[in-house]
Amino acid sequence: MNKLIKAVWTNSISRAFGKFASCKFPSFIQYVINWSYVKAMKVDLSNFYPLNHYTTLNELFTRELVFERQMPTDLSVIVSPSDSLVSALGDFKESTAFQIKGFSYSIKELLTENISDDKMQRVEEGSFINFYLSPRDYHRYHAPMDMKITKVVHVPGLLYPVNLKYLNKIDSLFVKNERVVLECYDNSGRIFFMVLVGALNVGKMTLSFEPSIETNKDASRLNVFEYTNISLKKGDELGMFKMGSTVVMIFEKDFVNLESEVGKKVRFGDVVATKR
Repeated sequence: MNKLIKAVWTNSISRAFGKFASCKFPSFIQYVINWSYVKAMKVDLSNFYPLNHYTTLNELFTRELVFERQMPTDLSVIVSPSDSLVSALGDFKESTAFQIKGFSYSIKELLTENISDDKMQRVEEGSFINFYLSPRDYHRYHAPMDMKITKVVHVPGLLYPVNLKYLNKIDSLFVKNERVVLECYDNSGRIFFMVLVGALNVGKMTLSFEPSIETNKDASRLNVFEYTNISLKKGDELGMFKMGSTVVMIFEKDFVNLESEVGKKVRFGDVVATKR
């Protein structure tokens, strides 16, 4: 019971931190807050606006790129959706994947029963790759290829930290945490999923095409959204985390060759897989 109470408190802590990060302090105080964060987290602002541009800590967290990154034109190439660390990747074994070596999660539990059985079966022997965004990273996520989105499932949950320390302590952490599941297809009709996993101090995860999604708000209500016309090009912005967190990509069998490796630091736009 104590563990459950402690875990539930992480949601409240995240909401409180979100309020602090959204406050506009007097310019000098705000500059000190921003400077302290950049210094402590070793944030590289060379591709972003200068520190005094951001009037709240949240604006700094969710900073946009000043210069557009060039995407590979090869249609067979799949790029990283974010600036992040590849924390795990590989093929599914008995419908499970690793959040980190030795600690696994169930694909069916992660995606939930709101994904139909036939679509679940298409990915059960497929591949996965996990991208961990640290607090120092650029917090926006993007389309990894030309794609269509047909369904979004917002799953309420807890907000454990998702850093390597906690991934080594809590089995099925991704399944326990609040998350947003995107059901997607490439231009050939092959299915893949993108799962945005919340974490401590992630007050919200947003989607650029679905403003009604509000994460870390209602701890009991699951919502499903279905679409017929959501299409994105490789590199298009999908949304943002309001702090560091994790993106999980799940591909159907024989869809991709994974081109990255565990422990590799990647940037949004870097090649992480190629289509077969």
